[in-house]
Amino acid sequence: MTAANQTAAQPQHGATSAWHTSASLPRYSPLMSTDSADVCVIGAGIAGLSTAYMLLREGKSVVVLDALGVGAGETGRTTAHLFPPDERFFEIERSFGSAKAALVADTYRKATDCIEAIVRTERIDCEFERVDGYLFNPDGAWNDILEREYAITTRLGLNVRRFERVPGLHFDTGPCLRFARQAQFHPLKYLDGLARAIERLGGRIYDRTRALGLRAEAGRQHVTTEHGQVDAAAVVVATNTPFNDRVAMHTRQAAYRTYVVALRVPKDAIARVLLWDTGDPYHYARLASAGTGADHELLVVGGQDHKSGQDAHAQQRYDQIEAWTRRRFPLAGEVAYRWSGEVMEPSDGLAFLGRHRLDHENVYVITGDSGNGMTHCTAGAILVTDLIVGRSNVWSELYSPSRTALHGLGDFITGQANTLAQYTDWLRGGDVESAGQIARGEGALLRDGGRLLAVYRDDDGGLQAVSAACTHLGCAVHWNAGEKSWDCPCHGSRFAPDGEVLHGPAKRALAAATLEGDLGGGAHPATGEERRTD
Repeated sequence: MTAANQTAAQPQHGATSAWHTSASLPRYSPLMSTDSADVCVIGAGIAGLSTAYMLLREGKSVVVLDALGVGAGETGRTTAHLFPPDERFFEIERSFGSAKAALVADTYRKATDCIEAIVRTERIDCEFERVDGYLFNPDGAWNDILEREYAITTRLGLNVRRFERVPGLHFDTGPCLRFARQAQFHPLKYLDGLARAIERLGGRIYDRTRALGLRAEAGRQHVTTEHGQVDAAAVVVATNTPFNDRVAMHTRQAAYRTYVVALRVPKDAIARVLLWDTGDPYHYARLASAGTGADHELLVVGGQDHKSGQDAHAQQRYDQIEAWTRRRFPLAGEVAYRWSGEVMEPSDGLAFLGRHRLDHENVYVITGDSGNGMTHCTAGAILVTDLIVGRSNVWSELYSPSRTALHGLGDFITGQANTLAQYTDWLRGGDVESAGQIARGEGALLRDGGRLLAVYRDDDGGLQAVSAACTHLGCAVHWNAGEKSWDCPCHGSRFAPDGEVLHGPAKRALAAATLEGDLGGGAHPATGEERRTD
């Protein structure tokens, strides 16, 4: 499809990131009939568009589908670091051995090099730059984490050195490790460049086209959507978390909410470096442009992760990040942006990239970003492209979605216990006794006999009621005040206040409901047609 006029990037729902206000993205028509291609890529974030671009360069025909539009998902909510794995190298070596730790290092290096090569080839103006990254202990002392990480990276021959402090900062970090030539960029400007390249190479992108299911027939895959179908030899599911796997994959990774604060700082006052600390909770920081002609930059700081849907007080997360930042960067000015995103944490610490299952050889997934979405998604695109065109890739076994994740067995068991515990919400009362207690612009769970309703009061005072049952596997959703959404605490699905799907694995909206009698608290009850649940 030919792109319509560029439009300012908009978040899928809730808080606006620094990237959304400084990038424009192409819009495309939805799929309204039947299309066919060698490969159907589902998802138009960095994973999907990178895969589509690489496959087109290999001579494959490609169709891209996205439920919302280019860059409308998690790519626009990242901090866009390209840095060493969130899982430390010494932890990877302990779980997988030195040889596979070396493969992980190879993955990260080649993914970063790949992005840099695409930026140059396609002349994408996305503020890509190579910068050094530093790992430090927030307590200012050399600790066991730094020691073990220094030992393994030295054995692996990586370009890592010990420094007594991070240079160019106004505070003394204490001893640290420097990872040379890491990188950062503007993620949505990069997606804009990828989308333009995909269109030039003959790829077709459809916005507002939610994939609802896959069906194999006669060696082909048929992707069903709300208004059409795509017939393809292979399908790549690049939707942050797979919608086509109802249970298995979701027991092997967990959804986490991560928070970001961007503060104004004087231009050229802080060294252009990447920072990550070893704290618990941990923090990470980078600089970003505030736009042409601005007299300041943005200090972008993230962290304070928690299980999705399991903390109703997002504001305190932002406050804690801001406090951490101001203690170390007293020159930081006002907060310009606050936003959050969702990351998928695999139980054994490594992403799931490649053929979905051995019995589904024409379906591929890219998931399990573990806080390194830009790197893992690009690596996944490289790996999946190799598999589809029939090239061998030394990463295949390491990241295989079919691998036996014995290394993360303890985390797996803990994660499943946590998930099962969320179902007890159905035995409890609601957050409020009547809708009259819900403030404007907020939501709460409301018990109505055997029903548990998710009720939202809009800014005009009107009420919207939907079933609290997530349409994936039936957990009760919780209100996310920071992003104004209903979040599932079990597997990370997210829904708008009216119940529409914002993030999978759920494919269907929350079922509409009606408030009865005194539950409405004197306000106008919400009504609507029943929607399908799946």
